[in-house]
Amino acid sequence: MKSGKHAISGNWASLLLPIEADDSIEFDKLGDEIDILIDAKVDGIYSNGTAGEFHNQTEEEFDRIQLMLTERCQKAGMPFVIGACQPDSTIMLNRLRRAASLDPAGIQVILPDWWPLTDREAIDYLNRASEIASGIPLILYNPPHAKRVLSPKELGAILAATPVVTGAKLADGDANWYAAARAHLHRVALFLPGHHLATGVKEGVAAGSFSNVACLSPRGAQRWTQLMHEDINAALEIEQRICKFMDEHIVPFRQKAGYSNAALDKLLAAIGNWGPVSTRLRFPYRWIGEGEAERLRTVAKQELGDIMI
Repeated sequence: MKSGKHAISGNWASLLLPIEADDSIEFDKLGDEIDILIDAKVDGIYSNGTAGEFHNQTEEEFDRIQLMLTERCQKAGMPFVIGACQPDSTIMLNRLRRAASLDPAGIQVILPDWWPLTDREAIDYLNRASEIASGIPLILYNPPHAKRVLSPKELGAILAATPVVTGAKLADGDANWYAAARAHLHRVALFLPGHHLATGVKEGVAAGSFSNVACLSPRGAQRWTQLMHEDINAALEIEQRICKFMDEHIVPFRQKAGYSNAALDKLLAAIGNWGPVSTRLRFPYRWIGEGEAERLRTVAKQELGDIMI
């Protein structure tokens, strides 16, 4: 793992929103969740990824979430990254400006998402974002559902012209993808899907993960990440079982029923049952019933006992 090369690395846990029946955010529960993640001693906490429902918040809510995260993490000495993501470019730059004032370890951004940007437009946008960030490292989030999913070569060319963007969160691929990542993205901290992290470490590519495995179990994901330094073969065996669990029990909710990735991550958190987060998403998005979480909790304990801490 590239921990010696990049300041932000390892197992990062997502801040998930406790949503009430009236679609409000339960901020008391959110504070409890942050405290639990701090106590789990994860490598860091990040807000406003897809599972944090960044696309479905008011700006007042955004500010309140980031301030709560900042105050609790700074008090505990816990590294944190703020997601300033928003499909609207102007709103995102304004979120970025406010996030920078809180001095996080990094700020996550996406490319504006209503109409795909050209390479030149992406470079211009990220350089404008870099100016607003005032020296705080930026992490580009380019997920599989982005309007434009960049290949390692395309991403490398864009990031070569935007030096303040020091990391990228993206999906990995086959052996050819890893070879291309080594060739074109060697200067960038790459954050891969949590359930593929051991492979990314073995391939010499991954700096860490903003992790769906940490959604399932923050402590288990942290212990597994540490194992990658000590016994990569054992970590890879655990990865095989994690991927099998995901493929058989989690991914079908998206493939067969159309649930969002945020719904899947909240299901994982409810299966793990480690904090005050239910499966509920904010309207108009559908969520998976708590009964499914209870059913799969038994399965996860049987198949992933070394993760379900």
